[in-house]
Amino acid sequence: MAISASSWHAPINAAMILMDINLPGISGLEAMKILRADPITAHIPIVALSANALPRDIEQGLAAGFFDYVTKPIKVNEFMDTLDVVLEFSKKTG
Repeated sequence: MAISASSWHAPINAAMILMDINLPGISGLEAMKILRADPITAHIPIVALSANALPRDIEQGLAAGFFDYVTKPIKVNEFMDTLDVVLEFSKKTG
């Protein structure tokens, strides 16, 4: 499976990407690496979403480069706070 924003032939105007860690056919970590390597998507903050909620899972995700790591089941207030932070970051950097 190949992911390439360059093949989309259009500019991407995204404030963030919400990435599930357990994707079929590719891990969210691998997908993030592909997006980070593409100059079209490299600047977009990526928030991990996962049922893998152990502290080491969260630490590994953040160390890998995710902007934040949200665990399932989603706690709505915490998720909304995460969205506020990432969208504010995107406004400042984008």
